[in-house]
Amino acid sequence: MDLFEYQARDLFAKHGVPVLAGEVIDTPEAAREATERLGGKSVVKAQVKVGGRGKAGGVKLAATPDEAVARATDILGMDIKGHTVHKVMIAETAPEILEEYYVSYLLDRTNRTFLAMASVQGGMDIEEVAEKTPEALAKVPVDSNTGVTIEKAREIVAQAKFPAEVAEKVAEVMVTLWDTFVAEDALLVEVNPLAKVASGDVLALDGKVSLDENADFRQPEHEALEDKAAANPLEAAAKAKNLNYVKLDGEVGIIGNGAGLVMSTLDVVAYAGENHGNVKPANFLDIGGGASAEVMANGLEIILGDPDVKSVFVNVFGGITACDEVANGIVQALALLKSKGEEVTKPLVVRLDGNNAELGRKILSDANHPLVQRVDTMDGAADKAAELAAAAK
Repeated sequence: MDLFEYQARDLFAKHGVPVLAGEVIDTPEAAREATERLGGKSVVKAQVKVGGRGKAGGVKLAATPDEAVARATDILGMDIKGHTVHKVMIAETAPEILEEYYVSYLLDRTNRTFLAMASVQGGMDIEEVAEKTPEALAKVPVDSNTGVTIEKAREIVAQAKFPAEVAEKVAEVMVTLWDTFVAEDALLVEVNPLAKVASGDVLALDGKVSLDENADFRQPEHEALEDKAAANPLEAAAKAKNLNYVKLDGEVGIIGNGAGLVMSTLDVVAYAGENHGNVKPANFLDIGGGASAEVMANGLEIILGDPDVKSVFVNVFGGITACDEVANGIVQALALLKSKGEEVTKPLVVRLDGNNAELGRKILSDANHPLVQRVDTMDGAADKAAELAAAAK
């Protein structure tokens, strides 16, 4: 889960990372009061979960409360890379900035470790720095068993060649930033810029945090950080049912057991759709290994709730969960949905293969549901699902 800047700032402050004061507002007039509380001037910053806000005009200085109202009026409702600005942060203006740095921690999946990154060339163009002068961005692996002590932080700072006059202060920030990373079960914590100001202090002026949703069970307070208003309602409903669902922009609903199989299904449906009006997959939905009637019903309920869906492709390879169990789950799911007043009205194409496939196919044939078609090959089933979706467009 990616956080807004103001949420990242709050987490940084909680763990001792030096930040400036600020508050989030959603009306222009509220910008006046917030700016007055900050002493009469502020920085008005668009709150969107995408980079490049400054270059897009989403970050502006306000020298007076009236100017803050004008700036907020300009920014609220702005579109930044497809993200509409619904909130802005009214932030304290920084003291004179002398230098801008970059520091972060992230989960390095490729090397199965954590990675610290730091550069003395921070600011809006850090991506360009990383691409054109990679030697200017220090990358230091972090052992999860030892973490980042002050000694490790000094090593990171030394590799990034921070000036001696700020090296110790940056090292202290690296320690508190690591504390944030670990305590909050984050996948990424980033400060850009970490600014050296005229007093000689360093301040986190902007930041990003991405939290690991797999750790939600031990981070109940993170639920309050979710942007429920901006969330896709189908994805929110699926999450509430513990389903691994991602909304896409096509017409063929997809249900499969196992992420790899579902990804393959997306590919074959997209390919088949080229011959049927260019229909595409409408979603990613992995129901996992235990396809019970309730899980299948929940999955169908989510997919059939998508008005873009014209047909549904259920693609299951029986392994630990046998195909007869899946078939019974589908039959029971259809009955369960009907009992809830949510009878299926869109065609389902079902492909079963693997453990007890023949028995599963017989169960579906015997059920003889008018909207369920059984196709025994993956390519054939994908083609049929695409054909049905195209016919219903």
